[in-house]
Amino acid sequence: MIKDLVLRVLVAVQGLESKIKDEEGQTLAEYGLIMAVIAIAVVVAAVVAFRGAIVGAFNGATKCLSGSC
Repeated sequence: MIKDLVLRVLVAVQGLESKIKDEEGQTLAEYGLIMAVIAIAVVVAAVVAFRGAIVGAFNGATKCLSGSC
C-alpha cells in the first residue's frame, strides 16, 4: 500500500516536471507578473488593515525619541 502511494506521488511529480519544462518563456513571465500584482495587492491590503497600528507604532517611537517616553 505504501509502495503504491509512493509510486503515485513519483508519477505525479514527474508529470508536473514535464509540464513545467514544456512551458514557454512568455507564459512563465505572465505568471511572474500575476504573482507580482497579487503580492502588491496583499501588501496594500495589509497596510490598509493595520493602518491604525502602524500609525500608533510610529507615534510611540516619535514620543520615545523626543524624550517623553
